[in-house]
Amino acid sequence: MEKVPGRKPRLLALAASLAAPLLAAPAQAAPQGEALVNSKCITCHAPAEDGQLARIGDSRRTPEGWDMTVARMIISHGVKLSADERAAVVKYLADTRGLAPQETDGYRYLIERDFNRVESVQGEAKLAFDTCARCHSYGRIALQRRTESDWAKLPHYHVGQYPVIEIQAGGRDRNWWELATTQVPAILGKLYPNDSGAWQQWQQRERASAAGTWRFVGHRPGRGAYEGVATIEADRAGADRYKVKFRFDYADGQRETAEGEAILYTGYEWRASVKQGGMDVRQVFTLSPDGQTLSGRWYENGIDAIGGRLLAARSGKSSAERLLAVEPTHIKAGTTQRVTLYGNGLSGDVDLGDGITVARVVERAAGKVVVEARADGAGKDGVRAAAVGNARLQQGLALYRNVDYVAVEPEQAMAVVGGGKGPLPKVPVQFESVGYAFGPDGKQGTADDIRLGYFPATWSMANANAFAEEMRDMAYAGTLQTDGLFIPGDAGPNPKRRFGTNNAGELAVTATVDDAGRKLSASKHLIVTLQRWNDPPLR
Repeated sequence: MEKVPGRKPRLLALAASLAAPLLAAPAQAAPQGEALVNSKCITCHAPAEDGQLARIGDSRRTPEGWDMTVARMIISHGVKLSADERAAVVKYLADTRGLAPQETDGYRYLIERDFNRVESVQGEAKLAFDTCARCHSYGRIALQRRTESDWAKLPHYHVGQYPVIEIQAGGRDRNWWELATTQVPAILGKLYPNDSGAWQQWQQRERASAAGTWRFVGHRPGRGAYEGVATIEADRAGADRYKVKFRFDYADGQRETAEGEAILYTGYEWRASVKQGGMDVRQVFTLSPDGQTLSGRWYENGIDAIGGRLLAARSGKSSAERLLAVEPTHIKAGTTQRVTLYGNGLSGDVDLGDGITVARVVERAAGKVVVEARADGAGKDGVRAAAVGNARLQQGLALYRNVDYVAVEPEQAMAVVGGGKGPLPKVPVQFESVGYAFGPDGKQGTADDIRLGYFPATWSMANANAFAEEMRDMAYAGTLQTDGLFIPGDAGPNPKRRFGTNNAGELAVTATVDDAGRKLSASKHLIVTLQRWNDPPLR
């Protein structure tokens, strides 16, 4: 994959990249953080009768949320904090006033900076979504917890900070102020309360350490599956700080190494900054409550569209047997192919499910078993559970007779122009093609459709509509590589274009998959838009 042109460190209007200041925290960050809060914050946030500081004690947030709050105190209220002090304050607040793991469920895409999606909220939260999420994501709301009275203070701040909020689109067609100060705080106070049983239980749990050796698997769009090993060592620089080393082995035979530092917030929120294969990478993972699993997303710092997902399990003699992944994820009926099973402590017979026979074992080790698998020509479409001895993976290997249709991911595709002597890099889109079988009902787009996995594709693009054709968007908006990576055009006005406009545009990206001589195609609408100048840790 080529380097993305115009790649420079991204500037954030509210705060620099979260990992940089937080990873600069000095030793004994927690005690210093508490002391700093009591000395720096107490001037304005007076203690209440219960000992909690005003406003601070009325809310809880993720590490990114607290970093944004502290940044606002620095920018808007003149609080003096060094980078190390700021990191220590955020660490203390995230540890003592964070979110329980289940309180982040459904919205981790925002923390992981996985933005190719359109939020949709229904039910009781719909009014809050319509009232608030026209300027920022709904996930930014859902990743906070406040008392109802504290939720009610936010509209006052918003009107003071953004005076035109009531007359913008989505505000002027309703009594925005009445909704925002009465109904919405009541809804948010009920859905996202400051006091919760989940948080109380999490505070009482013994916190697990991430130190140890790990076996991991994952998928990087554009590169495919990978597996590897990681070593995590406790850093003497302070509690919850680690030094990390990762080795990535891709299915295409390439290898990458990563090395850097990490901090664990709130007992489970893993944030690391590593040098990986020539890239500066940020890791946003979660450590399971029992300390046995580490999972999440990693991305290139400043170009969050480039990244991958990772699932890791503890390895070693004392670790449980565990099957993590099967690669490839699909096998065609009537064919024979090699299948690799990745995991930890793998021993015993290999079982790939009904209709799939293990012809022979090609390679065997505790972390990887390679077999030659043969699929029955009359086998029924479906995903089989796979097992190696006692280690079982429910979503193992999919048997299919034909690829019935393909789809293009990501679900929502948006690229951003950049470079061109400007300060912001280009934000590309990595497309992938996914094959599906219809399932028992024989229809496309229903609940029983069977996702087979990723398939190689031939990529092409065209103008998306008549206006894009008239503006010759395909000639200016960017280029599509053979691996499905779309790289947008340069930022700034383009004198070669009609009206001298910029290189924004609308395109249609098409993937064509060959299934034993049958050609199947699918297209995805791609928007190429302008730079985002205000890009906080939580959008």
